[in-house]
Amino acid sequence: MSVLGGPGFIRVKLLQVDTGSLEVPPGETFDPYCAVNVKEAVDTPGRGLQLIQKKKTIYPEWNSCFDSHLYQGRVIQLAIMAKPMNKLLAEVSIGVQMLAEKCQKGDDKIISTWLDLKPSGRLLVQVRYFSEEGASAARGTPEEEEQYGAFTRRRMAMRKAKVHVIKGHEFIAKFFPHPTFCSVCKEFLWGFNKQGYQCGACSAAVHKKCHSHVLGKCPKTATVSQESKFLKERFNIDVPHRFKTNNYMSLTFCDHCGSLLVGLFRQGVKCETCGMNCHHKCQAKVANLCGVNQKLMSEALAHISAKKGAPSPRIPRKDGAAAGEVSPPPRPPKPGNNLAVPGEIPKMEADIDDDEGVYEKMWEVELPPLPPRSTSLRKPLRNFAEEDFVFLKVLGKGSFGKVMLAELKGKKEYFAIKALKKEVVLADDDFECTMAEKRVLALSWQHPYLTHLYATYQNKAHLFFVMEYLNGGDLMFHIQKSRKFDRKRAQFYGAEITLGLQFLHGKGIVYRDLKLDNVLLDKDGHIKIADFGMCKEGITDEKRAVTFCGTPDYIAPEILKGQRYGFSVDWWSFGVLLYEMLIGASPFHGDDEDDLFYSILHETPQYSRIDKDAQSCLSQLLERDPEKRLGVAGDIRRHPFFGTTDWEKLERKEIPPPYKPNIVSTTHTGKFSCSPLKKTRFVISYFSPLLWTKNQIAIS
Repeated sequence: MSVLGGPGFIRVKLLQVDTGSLEVPPGETFDPYCAVNVKEAVDTPGRGLQLIQKKKTIYPEWNSCFDSHLYQGRVIQLAIMAKPMNKLLAEVSIGVQMLAEKCQKGDDKIISTWLDLKPSGRLLVQVRYFSEEGASAARGTPEEEEQYGAFTRRRMAMRKAKVHVIKGHEFIAKFFPHPTFCSVCKEFLWGFNKQGYQCGACSAAVHKKCHSHVLGKCPKTATVSQESKFLKERFNIDVPHRFKTNNYMSLTFCDHCGSLLVGLFRQGVKCETCGMNCHHKCQAKVANLCGVNQKLMSEALAHISAKKGAPSPRIPRKDGAAAGEVSPPPRPPKPGNNLAVPGEIPKMEADIDDDEGVYEKMWEVELPPLPPRSTSLRKPLRNFAEEDFVFLKVLGKGSFGKVMLAELKGKKEYFAIKALKKEVVLADDDFECTMAEKRVLALSWQHPYLTHLYATYQNKAHLFFVMEYLNGGDLMFHIQKSRKFDRKRAQFYGAEITLGLQFLHGKGIVYRDLKLDNVLLDKDGHIKIADFGMCKEGITDEKRAVTFCGTPDYIAPEILKGQRYGFSVDWWSFGVLLYEMLIGASPFHGDDEDDLFYSILHETPQYSRIDKDAQSCLSQLLERDPEKRLGVAGDIRRHPFFGTTDWEKLERKEIPPPYKPNIVSTTHTGKFSCSPLKKTRFVISYFSPLLWTKNQIAIS
């Protein structure tokens, strides 16, 4: 078996399709594309072997490739579809083992072959076979493998969409490409990116301001939830609709999912009692609220609640807490949504991964006073603007924007400036994450092993973080160069990372994205933790996070299981990072995210070529029970692996690093994948209404 879980794999390239006797309707252009379904042979009790598709359908472009491992019984189905109607024209199914056998007969284990389609036509593909020894090519080319070892790529972090659970509905912010109406207030969903929420279970579309006014439980999920059981006892509306198929003579929109009823006749169903219109597919998803105006009912119930003086989780108590009673300060009320609906279950205090609070104004958090530094800026810090800097090079790029090397004019001081695109931040609902990153960076001056923030500013299109420039490169660069670190070097980096994590945890912050890429070296060789965009604040033993986020290789089992989690996830990620430093490979592997997550949940890492203390430390850090994990259940500083570490001297940076980067000059960028800067000014050349959905407030 290969390290990737199978005896080699094949790489298939789609070249062209021959329609044969297939007839294209007159007046239509032939624009084919290919859908690829990978099916596994599964032994089903009573039915024998059946082909079951476990992974999503993929749609490779022509002249592009996809890979498939040679698992026993695996079959690839290639379906030729036609645009724009997405009509199936022809298909062929073939076993991966058969393709591999054909490749082994050809030169260099690569062939081009025509596959016969059914009912007619042919598909030309190029297939290359990678043997068990060559399976590493899935991670990189042989040249990359020779140069970088096991790490041939940088692994990106991920964050799943935030889910707002209301009466069993699982509302997620969504962009609606077509005109859509709210199922609560019946008004149009205005906006440019993610105009509203849609339930992932029943597809109900609502405004963001209306999602808390939903009265009906979700037919797909709420029937088994504790909340729906509670609501049925306290407050229950259960009046079913009387739907009948209807012909619509004018444009009509579904009152449930909000989209247009398409077709020429019998486009949908209409309730004979209340006149509600909906799609045939939405009929079974509609709540039993016949004749009920949810908006008016919600407002009336809230008015009654206010008259009775009923306590609301969204209204601060004006008379103070009762004598001897200690309660946490309530959240500020949300504009336009100050009154609670009777029967609505208040969110548990532990659930702090929501956005019910009012957005704070951009960049109002003041930075702490800076400690004296021989090369620091003059105090007090003046407000920076774009014209104060000369941008030299691009140090890194991402979907968020860029990180650039910049010089402060007239000072010969150099900084790393992170430029975030406002449009991306707002479109991806990352506003709170960006503000959390700024607040954490503001704390960084209190600890030597966190990247320091000097200032922030903004223009119409971008937000800017002015941070210290760390020209020693990141640990990913150094691990690719060295393949792995010796124990002394790994122990030193691990100890400094431990101090940084413990500082964040002491402030109630869980980091959630510890990886080789986010640990940088300064000119002396000390580490600095960077990129705090995944941080979550306010974490305690009682208050936990629930968001699914992190870099797949480093995600802890409790996140994958959907459990509430705290600081334990950082110690798991630290265990993965320490494993990579000591062994030079990742502890968990998989063909894709599903296989990788299965490996994280079930498989045991191999501890080879390391001493007993290192193995003990890794096995305790990679403990799947978060309550028993090292760092949570015991003091990691006292583990024998760190037995020779003087923690007090290390915190004062009095221990010389085992490795000092070779820095040619202050502006040395040899340890980054730099690219030339095409534009020296960040100006927006077009008007984007999305940029005005938040107040444009100057950065202090």
